[in-house]
Amino acid sequence: MELLQTNLLTPVVLAFVLGAIAARVGSDLRLPDPIYATLSIYLVFAIGLKGGASLSQSSLSEVALPGVAALLLGCATPVWCYALLRRTADLSREDAAALAAHYGSISIVTFMAGIAYLDSIQVEYEGFVPAFAAMLEVPGIAVALFLARRGSGKSSREGLIETLTGRSIVLLTGGLVIGLLSGPEGVEKVSAFFIDPFQGVLALFLLEMGRVASSRLGDLRQSGAVLMAFAIIGPAFHGLLGVALGWLTGLSEGGSFALGILSASASYIAAPAAVRLSLPEANPSVYLTPVLAVTFPFNLTLGIPLFHTFARWFHG
Repeated sequence: MELLQTNLLTPVVLAFVLGAIAARVGSDLRLPDPIYATLSIYLVFAIGLKGGASLSQSSLSEVALPGVAALLLGCATPVWCYALLRRTADLSREDAAALAAHYGSISIVTFMAGIAYLDSIQVEYEGFVPAFAAMLEVPGIAVALFLARRGSGKSSREGLIETLTGRSIVLLTGGLVIGLLSGPEGVEKVSAFFIDPFQGVLALFLLEMGRVASSRLGDLRQSGAVLMAFAIIGPAFHGLLGVALGWLTGLSEGGSFALGILSASASYIAAPAAVRLSLPEANPSVYLTPVLAVTFPFNLTLGIPLFHTFARWFHG
């Protein structure tokens, strides 16, 4: 409960709640569309930049095999999520792809809570595990957006080109490459703009996301029960799969847990910003409510000890 309180009672999450309340009471609170789009661009690029800097500190030999497993997981997760949600939840192509992008991507807050848990019980883990965040995040979002484009009637080649050249993927991948090439020292030079104000910008972004999601909550009723069930079952399966892949690729107990908690987490930062840019017609109530209302607290309270139990079992 202390872990849950620490991570839920933060300005960024409470800003989302404030936006939702403002919409319910009929407030005229609203961010202008150009500012909202600008915040999305800022967040996506900053996330890529930080992920690249983290990746630059990892040795290729030690990260290669588990890194390939993370990339495969990042590509596969949105595919099966999209197919399942289209079949069981009766979602539109855009809404299913948006939700698949969120569950294919990762929550860095959940990951940080998991690492804090390992530190508190004195379980060691590989120093390069933060690099898995970037390896899961980019393909998780890119594959989901490709599925949305392909389902629009375009050929696979056209859908792939449109996905890879879209603003969100160009920003996320470009930021990743820039961070990788410049390293932590280079990123430090722009930290005053891209690192230090990040949480404040995120709070403003989620304030508007909360308003939009609350104003469209009625759209969630048709498939709400299915989505709520998916918001627990999906992460539990992803976490087990991540732990198993970590064990198979030679990670330690702590490293396997870290890959598991990353796989189980769902994004409420990078994915919403990318979806806002690439799929503006998708419904925020559908793709944000399950993530923030169910998956996020589930992972913080039950998921962390559950996935560590999986890791202990795999490692004997």
